[in-house]
Amino acid sequence: MKPHDTTRSASVSAPNVPGAGGRATGLQAVLALPGFRRLWIGQVFSQLADKFYIVLMVFLIAQYWVTDTPGTNPALAEAAAVMRMDVETRAQVITLLATGIYVANTIPAMVLGTVAGVWADRWPKRRVMVASNGLRAALVLLAPLCLIPGPVWFGLSWGYWGLVAMTFLESVLTQFFAPAEQAVIPLLVPGPLLLAANSLYQATSMAATILGFALGDPILRLLRSGLAQFGIRGGEFLLLPLCYGLAAVAISTIQLQEKPQLDRQTTVWQEIGDGLLVLRARPSVRTAMVHLVLLYSLLAALYVLAISLASGVEGLGPTRFGVLLAMSGVGLAVGALAMAQLGHGINRRVLASTGLGTIAWCLVLLGQLRGSLVFTLLLCGLLGVGAALLAIPAQTTIQEDTPEAQRGKVFGLQNNLINIALSLPLVLAGTVVSRYGLLPVLWGLAAIALLAAVVEQPWRAEGR
Repeated sequence: MKPHDTTRSASVSAPNVPGAGGRATGLQAVLALPGFRRLWIGQVFSQLADKFYIVLMVFLIAQYWVTDTPGTNPALAEAAAVMRMDVETRAQVITLLATGIYVANTIPAMVLGTVAGVWADRWPKRRVMVASNGLRAALVLLAPLCLIPGPVWFGLSWGYWGLVAMTFLESVLTQFFAPAEQAVIPLLVPGPLLLAANSLYQATSMAATILGFALGDPILRLLRSGLAQFGIRGGEFLLLPLCYGLAAVAISTIQLQEKPQLDRQTTVWQEIGDGLLVLRARPSVRTAMVHLVLLYSLLAALYVLAISLASGVEGLGPTRFGVLLAMSGVGLAVGALAMAQLGHGINRRVLASTGLGTIAWCLVLLGQLRGSLVFTLLLCGLLGVGAALLAIPAQTTIQEDTPEAQRGKVFGLQNNLINIALSLPLVLAGTVVSRYGLLPVLWGLAAIALLAAVVEQPWRAEGR
């Protein structure tokens, strides 16, 4: 099946395309495209803002809603009992309250993605992205109001519930941004460079996740103390509007040619059905979607298993499981950058099978080499590389083989499925590990990945 090059903007020029007599390839060629470069800059600030948002919420909870004498709030104790959590220490109380933020952030991602994708197809995509970032910037400016004393609901001041509501609305706006962003990439990037563009996006996303969570708290504290020296209070509240605002400004400068939006007589639910028909009619899109759902399910299970893995490694322990996740993120970023430079000449079926086989091999060895810090870190990094080999070609295939008019719907559905794939293993993996142990679970996940690699039949690779 050929990429749908006819749907792309006429503003995308071909001189930098590999094989078309261009001078640049890979990352250099992609970043030479002015429209994509501005979209990428917008992604950097938007992704960082999303991570800084979670850090800010936890920062505020720790500063204003958690006392130094935990266990004195009967409402919190009752909520903790329902969730089977302890609230004997300050850290446990922060974790309990942060759970409310996480839930408010997750629900829209699991429920609204497909509906938001339909509207991303109905509205001009650049305006959707600019409005999403602009409204998120305005919304987070309301955060200081939540610190004003007021009534107490369910054992907590109204301000905490205000933060929960604000998080919910912020996540709703994000659901509109994500499918519009993915649908715009094929309009700005010619077909032969889509793999490099998606590679850069994956690498940027992982870098933003690592840096955002690692640097968020120090930056917030620096803004708070630095501006306080000039008599300005609440400096920590300026970071998010700045990042979202810069993202909106960068994206607003993109010159984008889209097909005119016609008056639609169909309902939202009919258009969701049209998106599902794309999966039915185009096996390449369906297979790529299955690959992404499988990958994110495996990664979500690894998030839970990392605690058990780290507990058996001398020098780490269960509380430092984040080191293993960060290493897998580094591996994914490295794999993404390698894909940007080298991946366009390799058959995608081979790439997918290699990625799945690498993940399976790493999962088996992680169980066999428990206790070795060096080998555990190397295997987590290599697992991230395998994830890049699977995710980036799959994302590129969906962009190429989905008709322009249906991209928002398909990417909205993709976001729904991925968020469900991320959520269910988080609930199930811990229970399965406690019942059967870590090693059988690792072997089971490896078997699933290996079976998927065989089903892909890389020996029959032909075409792209």
